[in-house]
Amino acid sequence: MHTHRLTLGTTRAIEILDLTAMVRHWVRETGVRQGLLTVMSPHTTARITINEREVALQQDMVAWLEQLAPADRPYGHNRAPVDDRANAHAHLLGLFLNATESVPVVSGELVLGSWQSLFLIELDGPRPLREVQLHLLALD
Repeated sequence: MHTHRLTLGTTRAIEILDLTAMVRHWVRETGVRQGLLTVMSPHTTARITINEREVALQQDMVAWLEQLAPADRPYGHNRAPVDDRANAHAHLLGLFLNATESVPVVSGELVLGSWQSLFLIELDGPRPLREVQLHLLALD
């Protein structure tokens, strides 16, 4: 088992950050040829997903998330937030996204479709520090 932690900051309320190059680089560094990678967000208001990396589509995704759970609604959680952030909308959006994604590793490479990338989806930004946990089970 190989583990690694990515750390990054976010700059917008809802933001889509492409992790693919960083994750590919780390997987190659491990030398693992065959395995299963789990990518995990330890945050309830930042999630992991696999989707297409295309600017207009990502703008559509952000707009859709903003409409699905608008930040300015009178949510009960926002009356007494435990972390001093009125972020009920971000927790609600998290219901529809994954905390983890699993990706096979074959011949030392991530098995992703031609148009697929790995993303961290920030739902409660900006945040100076977000973590992404990588766990690679080697099957070599």
